[in-house]
Amino acid sequence: MEVKEIELTSVVISQFNTRKDLDAGTEDASLDELASSISEKGLLNPITVIKKENGQFDLIAGQRRFIACRRLGLKTIPAIIREKMDDTDATILSLIENIHRADMNPIDKARAYKAIYDKYGNYDKVAKETSVSIPTIKRYLSLLNLSQSIQDRVNTSEGVLGIESLSKLAQIFRPEQQENVLQQIGAFKQNIQVEIIKRSEGDLNRVTELKQLAIEGAFDTVMCKEGLCFDMPTELKDEVKKFLKGDQTFQAFKDKIGSMKF
Repeated sequence: MEVKEIELTSVVISQFNTRKDLDAGTEDASLDELASSISEKGLLNPITVIKKENGQFDLIAGQRRFIACRRLGLKTIPAIIREKMDDTDATILSLIENIHRADMNPIDKARAYKAIYDKYGNYDKVAKETSVSIPTIKRYLSLLNLSQSIQDRVNTSEGVLGIESLSKLAQIFRPEQQENVLQQIGAFKQNIQVEIIKRSEGDLNRVTELKQLAIEGAFDTVMCKEGLCFDMPTELKDEVKKFLKGDQTFQAFKDKIGSMKF
């Protein structure tokens, strides 16, 4: 591996570059702002490329930096030059370069994990190659089960929902149901979204009932794995538990709490 100045015209964006969404991460810094920073301070981090047999370079990591430098009209750019590698290894390298960046589009990460998993067919191997836990890898892979319309709207300012919510939505609801659920719960905080999705057990009618409960403040609390551990009268807590377990209808629950005096 070596770092040297190379001609910008000799660099092509590799199909194995895992960052496909150039707008991801621009909520705080656009390409124009990045170009302005490079113009004032120079490029602090070199791009990563693989040298091709024809003398050109495949860009593996640093796509936004490369485009910003090109916008500035620079002739050369500092680059880390890697040895030739196979397709999956190039994908792995690009993913490793980007994986811990908060501004990488979650769907891009998911597709990269899938490419690596498709090669090895083993979660342990993917985890070892990327230094990311198996539960995190599986969480991202589940995003690929979202409807295409939702995938298209995922971004890095928590996406249309947070990653935890999106993953749970993909696991529990079919693609044709997901938009309906999303419309109902999108305004809630992520912990509330997750609780609604989990407790609905894939039943759209339950989502509607749980949404109403959330509006009334039943989930504006800390939930414990052992049960409900927020501060509320015992009688009310017992009724909430009954409803969440499905032991009574939503209407019966409303009637019951409506008759209580606090």
